[in-house]
Amino acid sequence: MGTVHPPSPVLLILAAFSRYPEAIEWARQKAITAWGGLALESPLFEFRETTYYEPTMGPDLLKKFFAFADLMDPGRLADIKLQTGGWELEYAGLGRHPEPRPLNLDPGYIALGKLVLASTKDFAHRIYLSRGIYAEVTLCYRHGAWEALPWTFADYRRPDYHRFFTECREYLHRQLREANRL
Repeated sequence: MGTVHPPSPVLLILAAFSRYPEAIEWARQKAITAWGGLALESPLFEFRETTYYEPTMGPDLLKKFFAFADLMDPGRLADIKLQTGGWELEYAGLGRHPEPRPLNLDPGYIALGKLVLASTKDFAHRIYLSRGIYAEVTLCYRHGAWEALPWTFADYRRPDYHRFFTECREYLHRQLREANRL
């Protein structure tokens, strides 16, 4: 057996999407209170790749990514997914919008070689973490670029997302280098 080592810290990211910019801002503030300051924040992206979410979230969805300044242990991902699921229910319970799911939150992390997302749904390519939460490698970083996998969601294939994820990866790389973790 090889020697067991603790994992390298990773960069926590949160994708927030809604048709309501105020819902995304609510999520931003909630996340900052829970996890600390932001290292990076994407522009608002139009979410146009699928109509899958329209029955519960409505049309004209927007998506924004937040990357948090403090690196984290990747083993926290299941707890974070459960936390953000609670936030979705909390926001829906405020009754500010007619949709049953006015806010969708997808946490994940960026490591130097991959972008990982958490999910409550099991599929062949997902690994069980704990407490009903799974993880998938959504993108790989190889040869200086993000590469989609057969199961990568259509929006995560977008070059504008990749540019933001590259900024996140560069931030992570600097943090690890400064902490002598590389």
